[in-house]
Amino acid sequence: MNNKDIRFMIIDDEPIAHRIIEEYCSALPHLKLVNHSYNALEAMQFLATNSIDLMFLDLNMPKLKGFDFLKTLTIKPQVIVTTAYQEFALEGFELNVCDYLLKPFSFERFLKAVNKTTSELNMRLREHQIVQTSDDNVDHLNQISQIKQRIFIKGDKTHHQVALNNIQYIEACGNYCFVYCSDGKIITHQKISQFENELPKSLFMRVHKSFIVAKNKINSVSTGQLEIADSTIPIGQTYKSKISEFIK
Repeated sequence: MNNKDIRFMIIDDEPIAHRIIEEYCSALPHLKLVNHSYNALEAMQFLATNSIDLMFLDLNMPKLKGFDFLKTLTIKPQVIVTTAYQEFALEGFELNVCDYLLKPFSFERFLKAVNKTTSELNMRLREHQIVQTSDDNVDHLNQISQIKQRIFIKGDKTHHQVALNNIQYIEACGNYCFVYCSDGKIITHQKISQFENELPKSLFMRVHKSFIVAKNKINSVSTGQLEIADSTIPIGQTYKSKISEFIK
C-alpha cells in the first residue's frame, strides 16, 4: 500500500509452510509479519485484539478447518489460501478469498498473488479516502452516493450484497459469471445479460460479449484491449465504437 506496510499473519499447522512463506515475504519490504498461528484457535485469539491486512490461510488444520474459521470472522482481511487441496477452490472464491495457491507454489506465483492483494488494498484505501472527503464538494458527494448503491449477487448458497463502486468488472465463463471486486471475486450462475440490464449504464458498460466493466475502474485503453487493476480485458469488435465514444 502507499507508504504503508501490509501487516500479515500465517495460519498453518505445518512449520515448514511458515518458513517458506516467511522467506518469500522477506524479499518484499512492504510486507510486515505480525503473527504465526499454527491452528485456527490461535489465530482467533490473536485477531480478538489485533488487526491485520492480509492472512495466508491453510485449509486442512486440526480442530477447526480454514474455511470454517474464515466464516466466523466478522471483519475479514484479504485472504490468500495456501493448500494442497484444489477441490476447495470454488468455495474459496465464494468466500471472496483474494487468491488460491496450491502447494508447492513458486515464488513467481506467490508474488502474483501478493501483487493482486496489494492492488485491492490500495483500491480500498482510495475508496476510504473518497468517503472521508469534505461534503461541500458536489462531485465528491456524487461519488459517495455511488458507493452507497448496492446490489445482491446470488452465489451458490449465499446472496452477497455488493457496493457498485466495489465492482471492477464481470466476466462470463460458460454457465457462470465471475464478478471481480476490489476485495475479492464472486462466482454466480446469473447471466451477463442480467447484469447488463441491472447495472446502471452511467457506471458500467459492456465491452465484449463476455465482459462488462466499471467505467471508473479503467486505467488505460489501447487497440483491442483495456486495463483494469492488473487485468487485461479484450474489446469486442462490435463494441469498439462505444469505447471510442467513451474516451473522447
